[in-house]
Amino acid sequence: MSDVSAPVILARKSLEYYLLKGEIMSVPDNNDTVLLGTAGVFVSLKKNGDLRGCIGTFRPTQPTIAAEIIQNAVSAGIDDPRFNPVSIHELADLTITVDILSLPEQVESLEELDPKKYGVIVCCGRRSGLLLPDLEGVNSIGEQVAIARQKAGIGPGEEIELYRFSVTRYK
Repeated sequence: MSDVSAPVILARKSLEYYLLKGEIMSVPDNNDTVLLGTAGVFVSLKKNGDLRGCIGTFRPTQPTIAAEIIQNAVSAGIDDPRFNPVSIHELADLTITVDILSLPEQVESLEELDPKKYGVIVCCGRRSGLLLPDLEGVNSIGEQVAIARQKAGIGPGEEIELYRFSVTRYK
């Protein structure tokens, strides 16, 4: 397990802690430097290659990246409305990735996007949808924007604002 990154180790520990004790764990001392500072964070859970949960924030909501990971790992495991909560018995079968996001920047045109390099946020009024970059099966800007629109309930003819962000993905 020595090749597993500090963000993924923390995500796994925090989900396990919650599943065993029913409460959010405290941020541990002596954090890796990548866990300091603030950023939006997505935690994705997969089981046998299939998505099992994914929850995140595109802007920081916690005082540190470590706290953001802890909160989002638990949410991905128990609060993703697309899935039943993860059980403690499933934990060993889960593959966890942690994406730490750059601050979103507004773009003026689709030409400034690249689904392999950038995630996208589409906004229309109070509705917004986000799609992470470099996702399997998302190969074009059009697909990426269409999926983000669908997630937000924004129709194809509605005017949108576009934002892009990059991620550092930890496995």
